[in-house]
Amino acid sequence: MSDTAYLALENGRVFEGRFFGDKRDTLGELVFTTTMAGYLETITDSNYYGQIVLQTFPLIGNYGVIPADYESSSAKINGYIVNSWCEAPSNFRSEGDLDTFLKAERIPGIYGLDTREIAKIIRENGVMNAKITADKNSIDFDEIKNYKIVNAVKNVSCNMVSHTPSEKGTYRVILIDFGMKESLKQKLLDKNCDVFTVPHDWPVSEIKLCANLGGIVLSGGPGDPADNPEIIANLKEIIKLNVPVFGIGLGHQLLALAYGFKTRKLKYGHRGANQPVKESTSRVYITSQNHGYEVIRESIDPSIANVSFENVNDKSCEGIEYINSPVFSAQFYPDECDSPHGTGFLLNKFIKNIERGKSDAVR
Repeated sequence: MSDTAYLALENGRVFEGRFFGDKRDTLGELVFTTTMAGYLETITDSNYYGQIVLQTFPLIGNYGVIPADYESSSAKINGYIVNSWCEAPSNFRSEGDLDTFLKAERIPGIYGLDTREIAKIIRENGVMNAKITADKNSIDFDEIKNYKIVNAVKNVSCNMVSHTPSEKGTYRVILIDFGMKESLKQKLLDKNCDVFTVPHDWPVSEIKLCANLGGIVLSGGPGDPADNPEIIANLKEIIKLNVPVFGIGLGHQLLALAYGFKTRKLKYGHRGANQPVKESTSRVYITSQNHGYEVIRESIDPSIANVSFENVNDKSCEGIEYINSPVFSAQFYPDECDSPHGTGFLLNKFIKNIERGKSDAVR
C-alpha cells in the first residue's frame, strides 16, 4: 500500500498527506484539540470515542510512548491527524514511538498536511465528519455525512464493579464510569477515597445496598448526553438518595438532564488544556476540557440550581450548584492543584460534603 493518504471532509474538501500508524480507512467526527503536550492522554481518552482528532500543535510524539500516562487501557479515537510526528523521541520514561503505538492499536494516522487550515475550517463551519483513506477516487461524501456516533457510553464503560482501596480508606466513594479518565480515579485515591468503579447502567437499587457510602462521582465520557435516557432515569433516583454527588464532564450534563434542564451541541466544542473559566466570584481559572455539548444555561431553573462557572470565551455553562442539596457539577476536570490558582478545590468540596453528611448522620 502507498503511504499517500487523504483526509476528506463532509463539506467536500480533500487534503493530501501521508499515512502513519495503521494504514487503513476510517470514518469519524472530526475535532481539534489545542493541547501542546498530553497526546497520549488524548489518544486514550474515552471522551474522544468515535472521533478523528486533529492536534493543532505542529510536532507530536517527541517524548515517546509512556503507558503510565494513558487515561484508559487502549486507544479510543478513530483516527489521528498531526502536522508532523517525531520519529526519534527522547524521554527517560519512553517505551516506544508514536507510529509503533498507533499500529499496535490499529489507529490510522495522517501527517504532512496543513493542520492550521483544517482547524480554521472547523472553527468557522463547526464540527463535521471526515474520512481518512488511501483511495481518493473512492471517497463517498454521502457515507461521510451519514456517519453517526452510537452507543458511545456503553462501548467505553466498564462492565463489572471493581474496588480500588486507598492507603487510608477514609471515605467510600462510588465512581460511575461513563468513560472515565484513570487520572480521575487516582485523584480520588489521593483524597483517601476507597473507590468502587461501577458500570454506566449500575442500578440505584445496588447503590442503596452499599454500606457506609460517602458519595458518588459521575465521570466524564463521550457522545450526546441526551442519547442516554436510561442513565438519566437512574440519576433521577440517585438524586433522591440525598448523598453527595459530583458530576464531571458528561456527568455534569447527564445530571442537568436528570433535573429537567436541556443540553445542545456546541459549534466546535472545547478541547484543550487552556480553556478559561470564570467562577461566580469573578475569579478565572485555566482548565482542561474535552466536550462537544453544553448545558443550556437558559434552561436552568433558578429555584433548583445556579450557574457556578461560565466559559470566558462563549459564556456557556461550565458548572452548576444545586440549591439545598449536596450535589454540584463542573464541565471541566479538576486539577491536582489546591492553590488559589488551581481547581483542586472542587474535589475538596466533594470531600467536605461527605464529611458534612457523616456529621449530620451522627446527629
